[in-house]
Amino acid sequence: MAQPKQERAEQTRRALLHAAAEVFDEFGYAGASITRILKRAGVTAGALYFHFGSKEDLAKAVMNSQPETLVPLVAAGGLQRLIDITLVWSWQLQRDPLLRAGVRLTNEQTSVGGPANADPYEKFRAIMTGCLQDAQNDGELQPGVDPVVVAEFVVAACTGMQMYSNVVSGRQDLPERTQQMWNLILPGIAVPSVITRADATPARGAAMMP
Repeated sequence: MAQPKQERAEQTRRALLHAAAEVFDEFGYAGASITRILKRAGVTAGALYFHFGSKEDLAKAVMNSQPETLVPLVAAGGLQRLIDITLVWSWQLQRDPLLRAGVRLTNEQTSVGGPANADPYEKFRAIMTGCLQDAQNDGELQPGVDPVVVAEFVVAACTGMQMYSNVVSGRQDLPERTQQMWNLILPGIAVPSVITRADATPARGAAMMP
């Protein structure tokens, strides 16, 4: 039976997205030519421009796909869910070109010109705020803790932490640094019982890897 047209189109789009991510990850935005991306994906220029109007649109799609590489792997709720997202992130940055390219492109925006796109940061802020609001509703947070403020701080902390880790270890120590981050943050936001049971160890993150 012939493959449905819509299914084939979606497979082509994902092939383009992942091929572009690999090329962006290797060469950055400036060095990632359309020719390289087409060759890596094994599709025609017509197929690319059917799904993405330009290299810029393709880069935006890669940047905005970052949560898809993390959130489906996490099953916990509340504050542990937020911790788990960062643990998975710390491991996936070492192995997933789509996440790694999204991070690189987001960081490179100011050097390639054009308006900066804050959507990747805002997506993570919204996801993390939701986790913290659930934690607040469940009595896991200390009185007066603002979920939005904490979420924005975690996004900023992770952004800087992965950049530092990339320089000093090629991100090999990022899971340990993520645990250290939570060792510092948790006493300021969580109630004692949650601090006791929260698990921010690298081993927990490794166990969630596909």
